[in-house]
Amino acid sequence: MARADTLTVLVRGEMAVARILRNLLAVVLGFVVGGVVNMAIIMTLPLLIPPPAGVDVTNAESLAAAMHLFEPKHFVAPFLAHALGAFVGAFVAYVIAATRKAWLAYLIGVLSLCGGIAASFMIPAPAWFVALDLIVAYIPMAWLATVLGRRVVKAQGGG
Repeated sequence: MARADTLTVLVRGEMAVARILRNLLAVVLGFVVGGVVNMAIIMTLPLLIPPPAGVDVTNAESLAAAMHLFEPKHFVAPFLAHALGAFVGAFVAYVIAATRKAWLAYLIGVLSLCGGIAASFMIPAPAWFVALDLIVAYIPMAWLATVLGRRVVKAQGGG
């Protein structure tokens, strides 16, 4: 009987470690994939909506110096990059996570929000954009990712 109890404890311990590792993988992959989506949009959308002449969108100093030349249309790319990066990252974390799916998706949203706050200090954008970006692009997108993630996981026969 003692041997069976020991095996049960070992199996439960291994399962707990596997869940922890899977959750860690969910956060790392969610963060990386979200960052890739963010950068892909930042690098490609300016091809559709070109920045003002002479502005290097890959250089924070160039952006800061030319911010007065930007029109509202120029803020579409960064907003979409931030919102879709947070959404996709949170969705990936939700779908991969073994437990605490919503919590881990929101963690990606919070990490993305921290990046957005840092960016708002590095690149002086108009107040309306900073407010819109920080209020709408991160935590609400993580929430939306949990809604979609719940449907996807349920459709796949998961919890």
